[in-house]
Amino acid sequence: MGQMIELTAADGFKLGAYRADPDGTPKGAIVVVQEIFGVNGHIRNVADGFAAEGYVAIAPAIFDRAQPGIELGYDQAGVDAGIKARSAIPLDGTLADLQAAIDAVEDVGKVGIVGYCWGGTLAFAAAGRLAGLSAAVGYYGGQIVSSFLDVEPQIPIILHFGETDHGIPLTDVQKIIDRYPTLPIHTYQAGHGFNCDQRGSYDKPSAELALTRTLEFFRQHLV
Repeated sequence: MGQMIELTAADGFKLGAYRADPDGTPKGAIVVVQEIFGVNGHIRNVADGFAAEGYVAIAPAIFDRAQPGIELGYDQAGVDAGIKARSAIPLDGTLADLQAAIDAVEDVGKVGIVGYCWGGTLAFAAAGRLAGLSAAVGYYGGQIVSSFLDVEPQIPIILHFGETDHGIPLTDVQKIIDRYPTLPIHTYQAGHGFNCDQRGSYDKPSAELALTRTLEFFRQHLV
C-alpha cells in the first residue's frame, strides 16, 4: 500500500520515510513513530492499517541519522542494536525529523502522531515541542517520566501502558497521572510491546482495545 519517500529536516538532513495513502479523500494524517527497531515490517503494517482507516500515514526513519535503512528484529541482538542507534542520535535531530514528517503531510488536513515504545516517548515530547499537530497518542513510552515529565502537552493526548510492563512500573504511570491529572491514561493487563504482533508480549485483546480507543481519539480530533 505504501512506499518509501525522502524527507528533508530543517537542518538539511535527508531521511527516509514510509508513506501509505488511503483510497479516496484522506480524513487527515498520522505520523507513526517507530520503536527502537526502525521502520521495519511491523511499523509499515501499522502505517498501512491507519491508511486503511482513511488517513495518510507516514513513518519517518528516525534512525537514519545513525545509519540509513535500519530494520531490526525483536531478538536480543535487535534490542542491543536499537539501543545503540538511539543513543547515537541527539534529541534535537530526532525532533527535527519528526517535524519534517509533520510538514510533509500537513497539506492533507489535520495531523496526529502516534508512537510506540521509544516512539511513545517521542509522541509525548512532540505534543509539547513540535508545531502542526492536533492530537497525540503514546504507547508505553518508557522515558516520559525520566526525560519529559515537565513537557506541557499543547494538544489533546492519550497514553496506553501495560500493567505488567517490567520496564515501566505502575509507579511511573502514577507519576504521570499525578503531574497531569486530566490526561487520559489507559492501562491494560499486558506487558511492554503488547501492540506488536511480532513480539512474544503481543496481547491481542489489549492491542485491539487500545487501537479502538486510538482511532476514536483521532476521529474526534482530526476533523
